[in-house]
Amino acid sequence: MPVYNAACWLDECLQAILLQDFTGVMELSVFDDASTDESVKVVEEWRTRLEARGISLVISGHKSPQPKGVGFAKNKAINQSSGKYLCFQDADDVMLPGRVRLQFEASLLHPNCIAGCRVRRVPEGSTERYTHWINSTTQDQLLTQVYTSHGPTVIMPTWFCSRDWFLEVGLFDEGGKGVPEDLLFFYQSLRRGGGAVRVDQCLLVYRYHEKAATHSVTEETIWNLRVSFLQERVVGRWESFTIWNAGKQGRKLFRHLSGANQKKVKAFCDVDEKKIKKGFYTYEDSKERPKHRVPIVSYKDASPPFIICVKLDMTGGILEENIHSLRLVEGVDYYHFN
Repeated sequence: MPVYNAACWLDECLQAILLQDFTGVMELSVFDDASTDESVKVVEEWRTRLEARGISLVISGHKSPQPKGVGFAKNKAINQSSGKYLCFQDADDVMLPGRVRLQFEASLLHPNCIAGCRVRRVPEGSTERYTHWINSTTQDQLLTQVYTSHGPTVIMPTWFCSRDWFLEVGLFDEGGKGVPEDLLFFYQSLRRGGGAVRVDQCLLVYRYHEKAATHSVTEETIWNLRVSFLQERVVGRWESFTIWNAGKQGRKLFRHLSGANQKKVKAFCDVDEKKIKKGFYTYEDSKERPKHRVPIVSYKDASPPFIICVKLDMTGGILEENIHSLRLVEGVDYYHFN
């Protein structure tokens, strides 16, 4: 558990760790990343209660003028720990009593995977679409929807994996503020042949607040990583494809593709008759001569495979109906990039 100025959350967080129903040996490894509040004192005050429950406590940290970042703190907490399995816990979240037991069981069955769980978001109603996505993606979609703007399909605050798999993937990026260390690690895990599984029970209260570290990561940073990974894992292996959405998001994706992958785009498709009637999209900033001119067609006349640049859950089910009408299979005929 990395800690940075989390004193106000820690009593609730630590009480929940104390109430875990796992009967094996547990250790709590805390690394304090230059907190200026009483975080370390609060954790130390729980030592006796944790040890009475059979949970050993390892705590260290540093007092530099500035924190060194979540990736650094997580790596330190892992390095000083001794367990064969790692349960990642954020100091501002609250695990439910069965979390360690159920995710440990899942990790035994899936040794080369990152295991997650469903969550309850607080305050209730915050990030409603994101929370729905976290909890409702299918097992297959945990691997096919890794290119969406939501980030890892198994979200970092719910991660559980073996130490062996963590070391196989490598340490977290220690670039500090603004670096999405969870997404980078998740992508690297997939590159190594790892999987993702989710325990389909709510095992974590996932807190939303303005001081959360995730807010320091810019959309542009995430966008660039997603485009790069999409090209590496999907588009680079296709001979040609269609971008579903002739509007702003589809054109933005096209502009950020490599020159070689831009040439693979056989068409844009859309449902908007005005866009379709334009006939072509011309990439004005293209250095190619003649400039790229990509046809715009109705989705009914388009051919797979598709990269779909339309937001999920924002069309009243129309997008999903259109995909279904074409009998397309996610992960084969299309991927979401939204």
